[in-house]
Amino acid sequence: MKFTKMQGLGNDFLLTYGQVPQDVTPLCAALCHRHFGVGADGVIFVSPSSVADCRMRIFNADGSEAKMCGNGIRCVGKFLYDKGLTRREALTVETLSGIRSLQLHAAEGAVRTVTVDMGPAVVEQEDVYFPSGVGFGTLISVGNPHLVFFTESVEDVPLYLWGPRIEADERFLEGVNVEFVQRLSSDKLRMRVWERGCGVTMACGTGACASAFAAVKKGLVPVDHPVEVALDGGSLFITVDERHDLHMEGPAEIVFEGEINV
Repeated sequence: MKFTKMQGLGNDFLLTYGQVPQDVTPLCAALCHRHFGVGADGVIFVSPSSVADCRMRIFNADGSEAKMCGNGIRCVGKFLYDKGLTRREALTVETLSGIRSLQLHAAEGAVRTVTVDMGPAVVEQEDVYFPSGVGFGTLISVGNPHLVFFTESVEDVPLYLWGPRIEADERFLEGVNVEFVQRLSSDKLRMRVWERGCGVTMACGTGACASAFAAVKKGLVPVDHPVEVALDGGSLFITVDERHDLHMEGPAEIVFEGEINV
């Protein structure tokens, strides 16, 4: 299996071109292991699509499949362009959450950043309560589920304690991504994330979108204006328009390429 190791703000993936194999769950869990495998937050299979420029399927570090990944889809755009699979800078990608449009920003023959039309966000439930100091969160869908909590200090949140407990709560039959968010200014948020199937990651694109949308709904940041979401691995810029459609801009980088017997 030939792969390209990529990352978006430290959220790292193994990308390979081809169809998903039958033994995908144990395979991805083995590949993503950071001591006995290559090491990654997920594996992305890129393949042809009959309705878009390509199709992506992403599997988390535990082998479970995710419907969508904001950092991952930016890596897909750079993968296609930098590997010479396309010369177009406007692309569409088929995901389990629908077709997403990408605008690649290239310089000197390589993609530097990618803007993704993430589609609409939807509030699934407000005031989701957790005891023991966690408080009330907002359940938001951006193609996958996110539970967003606002706090006075993200750095003081025991993410490794609360994250797995909330993800495994019986109210979320398929698990949930968990974000803790702090408003730094009218156009900047600080966010940390516990991703279902992965744990604490350095960045989460869909989580940043959900957090910006929740902040707009609460009147903490303006609508139709880029909001910087500062993550452990760097910043994404999210714009929420009046129709609740989301646009995300951020970097994607190739780390290395390799081949492994599977």
